[in-house]
Amino acid sequence: MLSTACYPYLMLLLKGKWYILHLCEKDHTHKTYKGRAPSWILETTSSTMAGQEELVIRKICEIYYQLSKLQDLNPSKQVDSLFNQLVLTCKQPSNIDVANLRGEAQEIRPKLIKLCGTAEGLLESHFSTLIGSQNDPLRHLRLFPYYSNYLKLTKIEFNMLREIYDEKQVVPKQVAFVGSGPLPLTSIILATNHLKATCFHNYDMDASANAKALKLVSSDPGLSKRMFFHTTNIMNVSSALSEYEIVILAALVGMEHTEKVNVIKHLAKHMAPGAILLLRSAHGARGFLYPVIDPRNDLQLQGFRVLSIFHPTDDVINSVVVAVKA
Repeated sequence: MLSTACYPYLMLLLKGKWYILHLCEKDHTHKTYKGRAPSWILETTSSTMAGQEELVIRKICEIYYQLSKLQDLNPSKQVDSLFNQLVLTCKQPSNIDVANLRGEAQEIRPKLIKLCGTAEGLLESHFSTLIGSQNDPLRHLRLFPYYSNYLKLTKIEFNMLREIYDEKQVVPKQVAFVGSGPLPLTSIILATNHLKATCFHNYDMDASANAKALKLVSSDPGLSKRMFFHTTNIMNVSSALSEYEIVILAALVGMEHTEKVNVIKHLAKHMAPGAILLLRSAHGARGFLYPVIDPRNDLQLQGFRVLSIFHPTDDVINSVVVAVKA
């Protein structure tokens, strides 16, 4: 339902028909337009949507300036509140294309993504330590506030992969996760819920992050036999990449666009033909939270053929792109 101050109308779209109520008339008569709405309605709607998008961008900028003033992004009431506001704002339905940003918004976006990356790392480190201190860590994963989101996202990703592997009638034996961090929920959920015989190789440049992650999975003798952690920059890995049937690229690997594209080029060079690349991206205003890879741009995914794309409309933040090595 949309109402405007420009015209004394109340407009409703019901079952494919536009109902225009003339509120200025005493008898409240109405006209019905089948199919497309009149051009003036479309123009008014477009103008209203553009205004709403400006408000969303303005709100994001305001939150960025508040976050940028903080000396510490470790979990706290203030930090949690600001990031919750940011996520709620970015989840609003919109046609925002971050590639077309100008001025202030264009300038703050990469800075905001870095702040989000830093805060996300600190949040995961905090909860990895907390969960790891429990007697049976893997039974306490729900202590992480976004655990349910990971369950949803991982199920979506598994279903996208299952379509490929059901057709091949095989189960992947070796999966690499690049940018696994101190709380490798994706690998843990995939290994325990979906790919119960698959080995997962987790790559991260931070030795302390891998140590915390290892502590979590070591509590489960069966899982720990299928979980491996490598402390290195993926750009230094070459021949090993050809051994993985699936490579999952975390959203925050390569926070600078050119850096992410270089990582993808490196994977394309060393992954085996027919291997699957699953990468997390962002769409719409969610592109203020994570780097965006545009699957329509051949240069960004050179060496891969896109198989499927998923854009969320609920609490899930990341988009998912699945591609095959040519």
